[in-house]
Amino acid sequence: MAAKRKYELKARAEAQEETRRRITEATVGLHLEVGPAQTTISEIAKRAGVQRLTVYNNFPDELSLLGACSAHYATQHPPPDPSAWMSIEEPRERTGAALVALYGYYRETEQMTGKVMRDAKVMPALATLLEGTFVAVVAAVRDDLAVAFGAPDDQRLRAAIALALRFETWNTLARDEGLGDDEAARLMVDLIAAVSP
Repeated sequence: MAAKRKYELKARAEAQEETRRRITEATVGLHLEVGPAQTTISEIAKRAGVQRLTVYNNFPDELSLLGACSAHYATQHPPPDPSAWMSIEEPRERTGAALVALYGYYRETEQMTGKVMRDAKVMPALATLLEGTFVAVVAAVRDDLAVAFGAPDDQRLRAAIALALRFETWNTLARDEGLGDDEAARLMVDLIAAVSP
């Protein structure tokens, strides 16, 4: 009897995990197509093949659903690993390596990143999620690069680095101005070096 009960609990947990996966994947697909702000629970439920109530039962609030989607997407599109450039001592080279890696990531995730950045301006839950994840990572990279230039407290240097690290900066350079990622990174390194004390 105990073995049967254990089997039933395991089967139920696996079914619930499968349902959560379908909901998450449906949501990520909609975020890619229309963005988080235009994604509705009704459309998520329809794509996942579940009832609206099932979506709410698995993700009781917007932040929990957004967090699951972010984690799922990040496993498929991991952000650049800072250890790839942190061992480079020369500040211009280090900054260039960081920017090339980040710009490559932006190019790979442009469809999602663009919609997320746009919609975070009107979705407080999404802005909160970004603050604790992506924004925190970019801030850590900014701080590391400012240290590499030997001026961690210089406001102008930190501002120039922050500008270079922004998705919107990459988008302007790559899409509006037609620069390749290497060329855009070199331009930004020149800017950063120009304001370095």
